[in-house]
Amino acid sequence: MTDERILTFIHSFDTDKPDYLNELEQYSLETNVPIIRPQMQSLLRLLITWAKPLRILEVGTAIGFSALLMSEYAPKGCKITTIEKYGKRIPVARENFEKYGKKNGITLLEGDAAEVLPKLSDDKAYDMIFMDAAKGQYIHFLPDILRLLAPNGILVSDNILQEGELIESKYAVTRRNRTIHNRMREYLYALTHNDALETMILPIADGITLSVRREMEEKVEN
Repeated sequence: MTDERILTFIHSFDTDKPDYLNELEQYSLETNVPIIRPQMQSLLRLLITWAKPLRILEVGTAIGFSALLMSEYAPKGCKITTIEKYGKRIPVARENFEKYGKKNGITLLEGDAAEVLPKLSDDKAYDMIFMDAAKGQYIHFLPDILRLLAPNGILVSDNILQEGELIESKYAVTRRNRTIHNRMREYLYALTHNDALETMILPIADGITLSVRREMEEKVEN
């Protein structure tokens, strides 16, 4: 959604990632496994360096690229929990976590997030939650996501503009994409009109939202 020359210029200033992440990025291109785009990579690095989250929840593991990226910039002792339901990608992600020495810091939960999320305890809420799964399911995940997000916690949602289709009328998109179109618009409205959140929509990569959970003010009795 941004001129390619501008993106190339911006990315020319990116600092180097660990070599193994570059290798995984190349693997994803060769095997058509989607991973987060360079702009999202830079944003996650910045957010994690700034916020220093000790507990991160990721919805949508794929081959483990983003979990590994986050682990590289997270503070010592940070624990990452990531959820994946696609059977063919789970063993690849597990192998990558072990291969690159991250299996003790990253826990992979197998299954549909719609079934896994309700089972997670909010006794220890997450400082950061990264949503990068089936876009049409974001709105259904949201109640549990809010339950699990700590006060002042950051919720990052990726791919919310659907390659620009979201700004179009639902009748201008193909019939098979209308459900996702409607649900994603509903999700954006829910984020931006929730009193517990402060949300910003950013037109970078394929569109993202940044939401921060407000601390609940204690009622003062007269």
